[in-house]
Amino acid sequence: MSQPTIESILQEKRLFSPSPEFSQNAHIKSLEDYQHLYNQAKANPEQFWAELAEQELHWFQKWNKVLDWQPPFAKWFVDGKINISYNCLDRHLSTWRKNKAAIIWEGEPGDSRTLTYAQLHREVCQFANVLKQLGVKKGDRIGIYMPMIPEAAIAMLACARIGAPHSVVFGGFSAEALRDRLIDAQAKLVITADGGWRKDAIVPLKEQVDKALDDGAVPTVQNVLVVQRTGQKTHMEPGRDHWWHDLQKGVSADCPAEPMDSEDMLFILYTSGSTGKPKGVVHTTGGYNLYTHMTTKWIFDLQDTDVYWCTADVGWITGHSYIVYGPLSNGATTVMYEGAPRTSNPGCFWDVIEKYGVTIFYTAPTAIRAFIKMGEHHPKARNLSSLRLLGTVGEPINPEAWMWYYRVIGGERCPIVDTWWQTETGGIMITPLPGAIPTKPGSATRPFPGILADVVDLEGNPVGDNEGGYLIVRYPWPGMMRTIYGDPERFRRTYWEHIPPKDGQYVYFAGDGARRDEDGYFWVMGRVDDVINVAGHRLGTMEVESALVSHPAVAEAAVVGKPDEVKGEDIVAFVTLEGGHNPTEELSKELKQHVANEIGAIARPGEIRFTDALPKTRSGKIMRRLLRNLASGQEVSGDTSTLEDRSVLDKLRGGA
Repeated sequence: MSQPTIESILQEKRLFSPSPEFSQNAHIKSLEDYQHLYNQAKANPEQFWAELAEQELHWFQKWNKVLDWQPPFAKWFVDGKINISYNCLDRHLSTWRKNKAAIIWEGEPGDSRTLTYAQLHREVCQFANVLKQLGVKKGDRIGIYMPMIPEAAIAMLACARIGAPHSVVFGGFSAEALRDRLIDAQAKLVITADGGWRKDAIVPLKEQVDKALDDGAVPTVQNVLVVQRTGQKTHMEPGRDHWWHDLQKGVSADCPAEPMDSEDMLFILYTSGSTGKPKGVVHTTGGYNLYTHMTTKWIFDLQDTDVYWCTADVGWITGHSYIVYGPLSNGATTVMYEGAPRTSNPGCFWDVIEKYGVTIFYTAPTAIRAFIKMGEHHPKARNLSSLRLLGTVGEPINPEAWMWYYRVIGGERCPIVDTWWQTETGGIMITPLPGAIPTKPGSATRPFPGILADVVDLEGNPVGDNEGGYLIVRYPWPGMMRTIYGDPERFRRTYWEHIPPKDGQYVYFAGDGARRDEDGYFWVMGRVDDVINVAGHRLGTMEVESALVSHPAVAEAAVVGKPDEVKGEDIVAFVTLEGGHNPTEELSKELKQHVANEIGAIARPGEIRFTDALPKTRSGKIMRRLLRNLASGQEVSGDTSTLEDRSVLDKLRGGA
């Protein structure tokens, strides 16, 4: 008997095709073009990627073998020699792009800087020489704990230039979380700043680094480099701590890029396990460079005239792949913004778009829902006509939030690329190509060429159209993670054996539930850990949440299951309301009925809990695990180091 899958109950029939003008000027111009690329890649993936690697990247030495696949361990472009910093910088200097803006940076207080490719190259080379002077050698791991300032990108590129893998830790993480990650990576040096601006307050980064390194807690760290950003009084440990500007002064700007083996480690990026020790995801050089380059070029349809802005932080994979490496490898202009929408300026994102004429805007559903809650008057007070393409990343987007984004921000003229991928995949896996694939609100549409995605049951058998199941990838791709740092067995167990290999065929399981519709479009239904089992029906959280968000009073919703003697589990919905709506018993009844009307009585929540805010990770993902504990009346357990605002949890505990 086949294993239980996840029932899909969301019905979404709207379809939006790209305009003829958009398609005509796009890299991939039609569904036929997409299908041709997809079929070509499926028939011979190695040839497909090898041709692109040759056309699109600079190699010091060509590879001997495209793919060495010893499941679950992959090596791409074996014995090829490459440097991603060279591909992001040096190769543009012999073209007209030399004086093109590489990074446009805006600080939260309103200060700004623009670095051309030539200027960025110079700063990266100088800083790489500073690292060398401090004894950093190829293979040494470097911790980066920074605000969103150009020096964060400069530090990453300098590490890549000399072959020292970086491990960026998001500047919002606590000293404990930073310490655990530095210990695991055995970091030799830490790059930080005195502080960064966020929501009109200084985040004291250096202070957190001091706490993390207290009492010799991370014995491998020998030096700390500090950028002066916020200017408050900062403790500097003699012999260990150095100001960036002091060491950068007068240093040579001559630092040739180190030829790296294609499989040399480029970075470790930690992703929190729901329990216990964070996982150090390892990405290597050649395959990651190619995959981020191609996905950026085709998915964001990058043209030389574009001003591209991804609102993520460099501390996340989205910032690595789609602020720094992907855009710069393509010679694009990438915007970095330090701040966040805040009480003093809720419309700051729209200001940045207007000021710099941003053409491509890539943000997260959680941000879009926050914009909806703030009201349409903010974006409508700015000129957003420069925008030509919108994107969304981080979690499935509710169809009604998609429609608001399309209508209010995109003026009903910009295609939306709803992208599904993860830290582990290195780059975007399922996505529209905006000139080629008509979009459906809430669907990530089709796999990127070269990605063989499928939906299966727990035994690995494919499920039918519109049947929910487990989202898997059947064949290796260049951007895939190579291992968990120091724990190859955990890598094998977590990603490759959850769904047992059949006939020696390993499949990568992402941890997400999904369904594929009759047009071959993928609908991601949320983490399988979040599936709710109601009277034998296994329901994905995203679909119930989307039904709630489609009610005009609801800004955001998170649903979880709590044990129920009769049904097995009952649905509890945590709901935040749009401005102007108050929590009442009447509204609670109305919302329960609304869900039943939208997707069926089986999904009717047993309980609605109104709240001002939902507990989220620092990257904006809702922490449903904590809500499950609360709904069931249990103690909150597991790793909470990534929780952004503890007061939200305390209020919910108090029944507020």
